[in-house]
Amino acid sequence: MSYKVLFIDSNHASLHEALEKAGIECHLNYHWTPAEIEAHLPEYDGIVIRSRIQLDRAMIDKGTGLKFIARAGAGMENIDVAYAGSKGIRCLHSPEGNKDAVAEHALGMLLALFNNLCKANHEVREGKWVREGNRGLELMGQTVGIIGYGNVGAAFAQRLRGFGVRVLAFDKYKTGFSGEYAEETALETIFEETDILSLHLPLTTETLFLADDAFFGRFRKNIFVINTSRGKILRTADLVKQLECGKIKGACLDVLEYESGSFEALRKDELPEAFSKLVQSNKVMLSPHIAGWTQESNVKIAEVLARKIINLLGVQ
Repeated sequence: MSYKVLFIDSNHASLHEALEKAGIECHLNYHWTPAEIEAHLPEYDGIVIRSRIQLDRAMIDKGTGLKFIARAGAGMENIDVAYAGSKGIRCLHSPEGNKDAVAEHALGMLLALFNNLCKANHEVREGKWVREGNRGLELMGQTVGIIGYGNVGAAFAQRLRGFGVRVLAFDKYKTGFSGEYAEETALETIFEETDILSLHLPLTTETLFLADDAFFGRFRKNIFVINTSRGKILRTADLVKQLECGKIKGACLDVLEYESGSFEALRKDELPEAFSKLVQSNKVMLSPHIAGWTQESNVKIAEVLARKIINLLGVQ
């Protein structure tokens, strides 16, 4: 049996090459509009996406022959997974492919923040030699609390080994994972003992703006916050408020709630005062949703997804 797969977002070439080698016909139509996708979707057995479009109920209904929806990356918030499942369509993703990249990026941002590296680099380039004003902090002896212990959360815990930190981890949907890298614990223990909080959660109705004033108020200590998951898990205005009062001592943010749906830009016409305050703060490290965006992860995401599609279709 022959299969046809539609690609509507660009990916590393090894993905479609591996599928074609297995006898799967791949059509690369990166510039099709949603209307064009809807019109042609009945012709395909599978669709490969990133974040350009929403595969909602209406779009899924057009895919009358779909056997799978595959997202190159970790998050699945632009797919109505439950509805697809009810139609017998398997939803695949590849968090294994960029877990190492995100974990390294989170650690890099944290080390840069603790050691004032961005500020110091800028000052030296301006001829300023400020030592006391750039005295840093050490990770040694800190307690890191991880919420969400999936592929990325576990990879981040592994990267922290050797820094002399205690790692606590909570996952509402996973148990029995205590080991050499992290201690499985209750959420209340995270609130009680954390010095550095790292969020590794999917964006769902349950996690939307989970990190807000009330959430931060539950921490006994003043904390540092890392978010490399999705911007809308954290309410920026509340983060800024907590930075100003000192409850949050610093933040590392690779994602922001103001990103476009495709993650390719900021919605500049909608940026509020909270964003202005965020970018002016020397307590904040920012990057443009690139934690999982390495040369290596580009290849690994493609390889992981290719294997999952080939196994699903039962071809070689």
